[in-house]
Amino acid sequence: MIESDSPLFEVDVENYNGPLDVLLDLAKAQKVNLEEISITKLADQFHNYISNKKDLNLEVASEYLLMATWLAYLKSKLLLPGTPEEEFKVQEVAEKLKLQLKKLELIRLLSEQMLKRKRLGREIRTRGMKGNIRSIYSAEYKLNLFELLKAYSSIIMTKDFQKMNIPKLPVFTTEDGIKTIKDFFGKLVDWKNLEDLIPSNFKSGKKIKKTGKAGIFAGSLELVKEGNLKIKQDKLFDNIYIKEN
Repeated sequence: MIESDSPLFEVDVENYNGPLDVLLDLAKAQKVNLEEISITKLADQFHNYISNKKDLNLEVASEYLLMATWLAYLKSKLLLPGTPEEEFKVQEVAEKLKLQLKKLELIRLLSEQMLKRKRLGREIRTRGMKGNIRSIYSAEYKLNLFELLKAYSSIIMTKDFQKMNIPKLPVFTTEDGIKTIKDFFGKLVDWKNLEDLIPSNFKSGKKIKKTGKAGIFAGSLELVKEGNLKIKQDKLFDNIYIKEN
């Protein structure tokens, strides 16, 4: 607990006067009779302590609240009979709480030590520009474009927590082709050029036109395989025609 941020919470109840953490340790070691400790007075004092402190440290207050809760729990165990298994669990939880408090104390000590160390830019200064000294070593890095882009994207995503969104290109899939051809069912009594069935938004642009042809052709093959269409081509690289079976 950080004493500089908030003064220690002193308990003043019957049969005890001192810090709350000491009272908890004495209660666990059975060196103080919890039956004679008033939990009500303890709660009132803690409430006054919280209410009157304007610059109260929340971490310190939470630790005090945890200690007070444990005191109330231990006293309830004295008033209510429990099984040996429950007593074992209480002891186990008490040991875990003690270990956690030791960890918090260690974190506090280490943080104080880190703050006392010399800092770059305040106590420690970097060297200025080189004079007429030439370096006899020169680093040379060899990597391909993929490795360079991967390293750059990793740095950007780590720094700004950005997601890489790849735009979805317009693609006329086989499913789209099947659906488009089925919409013409009832009108394909005679042979019809397959390219006439390509949607208008897939006829402009060289790349978009390719995906339109591929999608409608793949869809027609699927319908032929199912027995719903007939397909013909008079000669190689000539137009493809379809009609209903």
